[in-house]
Amino acid sequence: MDSNTKQIQRIQAETAKKNLELRQFQCSIVEDEKEALELIKTLVKPNDMVSVGGSMTLFETGVIDWLENNKEIEYLDRYHTEDAQEVFRKSFYADVYLTSTNALTLDGKLLNVDGNGNRVAAMIYGPKKVVVLTGINKLVKDEAAAIERIQMIAAPANCVRLNKDTPCTKVGNCVDCLNPKRICASHVKIDRSQTKDRIHVILMMKEAGY
Repeated sequence: MDSNTKQIQRIQAETAKKNLELRQFQCSIVEDEKEALELIKTLVKPNDMVSVGGSMTLFETGVIDWLENNKEIEYLDRYHTEDAQEVFRKSFYADVYLTSTNALTLDGKLLNVDGNGNRVAAMIYGPKKVVVLTGINKLVKDEAAAIERIQMIAAPANCVRLNKDTPCTKVGNCVDCLNPKRICASHVKIDRSQTKDRIHVILMMKEAGY
């Protein structure tokens, strides 16, 4: 990517940051996964109960590895448990909930689609602090572009990752199916953080996740 494109992305990121803050979100812009992880380390305190929503971004940036090896926190590990539903329920009492988003709009809205609904539910209510780590690839113009991104990229890619035998894995885009393996069950738009600064969006100036 050349310097001109990067400059435009920077302008767009700053626009999103300004609008997120107007909607009572907290927002930090970082260059890469190293800066993102260092920031997250300052947000998670010793003895915190910490949980995560399903997110390739957290894996790609090393956040999951850091949580799994952090002996100073109580990590609710959804990936190494026999009872994921119990972890999902306990997550509502977490001090910090880490996740990503399917799309972030320039005017400062978060749009997500969930299967079980545990991720979007925790983003809306429950955990004391929600940290949303997202790559610049998820920043889109508006709600229509966010929905298109979810239908054309996020949902089909996650179905492939999870080995779901759904139509989108065959045709490459959402067809609004009623397949029992469908993961698009809950569609949620967060217009603002009801509690000021409860949701902290970390926007990386590089691509990550779906």
